[in-house]
Amino acid sequence: MRVAGLLLAAGAGRRFGGPKALVSHGDGLWVDRAAAVLRDAGCSPVVVVLGAAASSVRARATLDGCVVVDNPDWATGMGSSLRTGLDALTGADVAAVVVLPVDTPGVTAAAVERFRALASPAALARASYDGAPGHPVLIGVGHWAGVSAAAVGDAGARDYLRAHHALDVPCDDVADGRDVDHPRDLPP
Repeated sequence: MRVAGLLLAAGAGRRFGGPKALVSHGDGLWVDRAAAVLRDAGCSPVVVVLGAAASSVRARATLDGCVVVDNPDWATGMGSSLRTGLDALTGADVAAVVVLPVDTPGVTAAAVERFRALASPAALARASYDGAPGHPVLIGVGHWAGVSAAAVGDAGARDYLRAHHALDVPCDDVADGRDVDHPRDLPP
């Protein structure tokens, strides 16, 4: 069963001081690192959604083997990027998609593999860290229309996942799910 990867990397990173796709901390650009996590976990295809500074990301990032799409409405929030990515996957021969935002550099291929193992057209799951919801998120193709309809602003699929009782998948043992919103949040 094929499982796609969807990397949300369109934001301007206003609180961070610039687009997080272009952050280079540790092992290269975050956008390249996150795309590699999805690929290394076996996701195919991997769709990367760009928006703010898309031309700079294209010029600096490698994104080997990825399908790169632009979200013209990126400034409206993560919801529009999620919809753009799901639209790009429409018609693909996949049962589900693993969604990962670019600002979670502690998520590993091992965490994504847990979600690939749960994939089905009806699957709906999200990572949890110390009991709190996080990323990655698994969305079966049967939920794509509902998620797209509910994805507005910066909430993405959060309300849909809650309303449809998404399975919580503990990932503390294989990943760090913290969102990095400010430079002070960067790991040492």
